[in-house]
Amino acid sequence: MDIKRAKEEISRSVVSYLAKDKFGAYRIPIVRQRPILLMGAPGIGKTAVMEQVARECGVALVSYSITHHTRQSAIGLPFISHKEYGGKEYAVTEYTMSEIIASVYDKMEETGLKEGILFIDEINCASETLAPAMLQFLQCKTFGAHKVPEGWLIAAAGNPPEYNKSVREFDVVTLDRVKKIDVEPDFGVWKEYAYKQGIHGAILSYLEIRKDHFYAMETTVDGKRFVTARGWEDLSTILRAYEEMELPVDEQLIAQYVQHKKIAKDFANYLDLYRKYRTDYRVDEILLGNHTEQAVAKLQDAPFDERLSVMGLLLSRLNEGFQAAHESDLMVTGLHEALLTLKSRLADSDSWEEPFTALLEEREAAFTHDRKAGFLEKPEERAKLRELELLAEYSAAAKREGCRTADAAFTLCKEEFARAAEQRENIVSNAAAALENAFAFLEDAFGAGQEMIIFITELTAGYYSVRFISENGSEKYYRYNEELLFDEKQKSILQDIERARTERLF
Repeated sequence: MDIKRAKEEISRSVVSYLAKDKFGAYRIPIVRQRPILLMGAPGIGKTAVMEQVARECGVALVSYSITHHTRQSAIGLPFISHKEYGGKEYAVTEYTMSEIIASVYDKMEETGLKEGILFIDEINCASETLAPAMLQFLQCKTFGAHKVPEGWLIAAAGNPPEYNKSVREFDVVTLDRVKKIDVEPDFGVWKEYAYKQGIHGAILSYLEIRKDHFYAMETTVDGKRFVTARGWEDLSTILRAYEEMELPVDEQLIAQYVQHKKIAKDFANYLDLYRKYRTDYRVDEILLGNHTEQAVAKLQDAPFDERLSVMGLLLSRLNEGFQAAHESDLMVTGLHEALLTLKSRLADSDSWEEPFTALLEEREAAFTHDRKAGFLEKPEERAKLRELELLAEYSAAAKREGCRTADAAFTLCKEEFARAAEQRENIVSNAAAALENAFAFLEDAFGAGQEMIIFITELTAGYYSVRFISENGSEKYYRYNEELLFDEKQKSILQDIERARTERLF
C-alpha cells in the first residue's frame, strides 16, 4: 500500500489500542495489541508518518534507530544482586533499565503525556548480538527485564532484503505476533505531503514531468545509485537556504542528495531552465496582474514540459502566499484568544502588569510543552512564536507609554491588534489577487484547455490552496472545477454506454 494508506492504518491502530471501556480498561487487551511493523524501501517516509500520527492523535513519540545501539544500551548493563531462595542467599545477575525504555519514561515526565508510540527504525538491521533482543521486543514488548509502559504502542520499521544485504529475516513466530504493513513509494501520494511541507517548486515541477525519477534504486558496477523521497525533501531544504543566501547551486550539490548521477544531472539542467522560465515569463509580474501579450504568445508556442514548468512556477509562488495567509490567520486567531483572556482577567484587577505577565508566561509554557510533545507543525510553531513576540511587544509598549490603568493598557493592545489584523487582511487580499491574476494569464494563454484542467487539479491537491479557497472563495476556481467535474461525469457516462454496447455484442 502507499504511505498515505499506511498512515491511516497506523492512526486507526493507535485509536483502537488506546480506547478504553467503561471500567477504564483497554478495549483491546495489551497482550493483543500487536506491534506495527512497517516494511518499505529506504527514505520512503516511514519516520515522517509516525511523527504525523503521533501529532494528530495527541500522543507522545519516542523514536530510535536500532543501528545506533549496542546490546548494552538497548537491554541495560548487568549487575549482581543477592536474593534468598529456600533459605539460602544466591548471587543473581540483573540488568539496569534499557536506555530506550528510560527514554519513554523521560518523555512522560517531560510532556505529562502517559500514552504514546515507541518507534524503532531499521529494526531488521540490528547487530548479531542485538537481534535476539529485537525478537523479544516484538514478541514480549520488553527490553531486557523491563516492559514498555502501558498506554504505549510499539511500532517498528525495516527495509526489505533487496534494499539492504545486512537485514535479518523475521521468522514466522515473530511475524505472527505483529501487524505487518508493506509500503511502496507513490509520487501522487507524496505530492500531497510535499505541498503541505512547502517542497521547492522546481522539485515538484520536475517530478511532475519525470515521475519515474521520484524513487530509484539501482546497483551498478560503480556501486549503488539511488534517489528517495527523503533525498528530495532534504534537497528542497538546502535549495531554499542557498537561494535565500544567494549561494550557487550546481550539479555537485544536487548529487549530494540525489545520489543517482543521471537523475542529478537531469535535475540540475532542469533547475537552470526553471530559473530561466521564471525570468523569461516574469512570473512575479504575472501574479501582480501585469502579464504581457508576448508572454502569452510564448507560452502558447512552448512545448508541453515548458508549459508545465511555468504552471509549476505559478503554483509555487501562489502556495507561498497561501501558506503566509494561513500562518497569519493562525497568529491573529491565537492573539485574539489571548487578548480575550486578558480582558476578562483585567476586569478583576486594578493593575494590568501582573495579569499580563502571568498570561504571557502561561502561553509560553503551553507553547514549550506542545513543541516538546511534537504537537506543532512548522506553520503553527512560527505562528505561535510570532503571537508571543507581539504579546511581549504590547506589554513593552504599555510600559513605554506609561499606562497606569487596566483600561489604558487594554486600549493600547486593541489598537496594536487592529494593525496585526489589518496586515492579515492585506496578506489574504494579495494572495487572492495573485490567484485571480494567474487565472487571467492562463485564460489568455489556453482558455479552458487541458492546461487549465491541470492547474485546477494541482490547486485541488494542495493543502494550503484548498484551505485558502475554502475560506476566502474563488469564483474562477469554482467555475472551472465545476466544468471539470461535468466533463469527467460526461466521460464516465460515455464510457459506461460504450461498455454496455460492447457487452451486448459479445
